[in-house]
Amino acid sequence: MKITIILASYDSGHYHGGMGQGPDALIAGGLVDALTIAGHEVAVADIGRVGDDQEREIATGFAVCNVVSGEVRIAIDRGRFPIVLAGNCLTSAGAVAGEGADAIIWADQHGDLNTPETSVYGFLDGMALATVLGLCWRPMAAAIPGFKPIDPSRCVLVNARDLDPAEEELLKTLPVIRTECPGIGPATAKLKAAGAKSVHMHLDLDVHDPKELQANRYVTSGGPSPEQLRDAACAMALAVPVVGITVSAYDPAFDAQGDVPPLVGELLNDLIATIEGR
Repeated sequence: MKITIILASYDSGHYHGGMGQGPDALIAGGLVDALTIAGHEVAVADIGRVGDDQEREIATGFAVCNVVSGEVRIAIDRGRFPIVLAGNCLTSAGAVAGEGADAIIWADQHGDLNTPETSVYGFLDGMALATVLGLCWRPMAAAIPGFKPIDPSRCVLVNARDLDPAEEELLKTLPVIRTECPGIGPATAKLKAAGAKSVHMHLDLDVHDPKELQANRYVTSGGPSPEQLRDAACAMALAVPVVGITVSAYDPAFDAQGDVPPLVGELLNDLIATIEGR
């Protein structure tokens, strides 16, 4: 397969800070080589610095989404499969826009379903999925080229276990499909029944059980092992048409042994093989 890896190296508006170091660390850890050895043709597009360093987190976060949307669209127009490596989860809004995705699989230990009205900390990335679903930041999201909010009935939330009370209450009112892995079969069936035709797969690496793999400073017990996530992601990709992938939230400062990059390589190789084989 022809693949374009798009690097969006931002964390909370800071270029190459914290989880913004993750995209380069995954590349340095051999991701391109892993995909190339598997027979894929890989190009890398780095969005670099976006906007003015003095801009605030919100402006920078959405500026990153705007650029990512364009890079994803370019990749697709050239017949290439887009994989976005991002520091922040909000960047998936740009990938969704560039792909024209009408459904999303969101694997994350967090719900990312806060809004400015409910957020206790004002953390923009904690509003990432809410933004994708059209629940907040509507004018700024609408300015992302190609963005259309995804209907919550075409959203699968995988292994979210660290939820704020407001998120728990919101999920009682939304038709979001919740699941864990293993055991994603019924959720995938519901996603198909909801009419999903082009699915974006968002993989926040902190979804893993921290005893098996710790990708950043956020630690909540439970979650899948790398093998369980890989099996579940592949099962979903076999059942529904995945048109793009985002891998987010890797902070190499919490991975002293460099365990994460090779596991991401295995995950993406298996996923791409599954997508090719549909």
